[in-house]
Amino acid sequence: MNAAHDVGGMHIGPIAIEIDEPVFHEQWEKDVLSFSLLVFMGGFCTVDEFRHWIEKMAPAHYFGTVYYEHWLFSIEKLLVKYDLVTEQEIAQKMAQLSAEVA
Repeated sequence: MNAAHDVGGMHIGPIAIEIDEPVFHEQWEKDVLSFSLLVFMGGFCTVDEFRHWIEKMAPAHYFGTVYYEHWLFSIEKLLVKYDLVTEQEIAQKMAQLSAEVA
């Protein structure tokens, strides 16, 4: 059985390739990569555990988000798993950030 992250052979069409695509489209993507490296180098989790959470994303969520959002999803789940933050704290912070942008 294939999950959302395993699209090989699903015949969903060609993948659009942006010839001059930058590594990062926005600053927050750099921040997520940096935080991910800290997570790995600090021994907080293994690459397998990190990938596990990305693979647990619902298909609609996976396909509706960009690459580094998948990484952020995994980090958030790991922070909750290890009782460093709660889902409610994440939701409150996201609401605060959304209000600041609006």
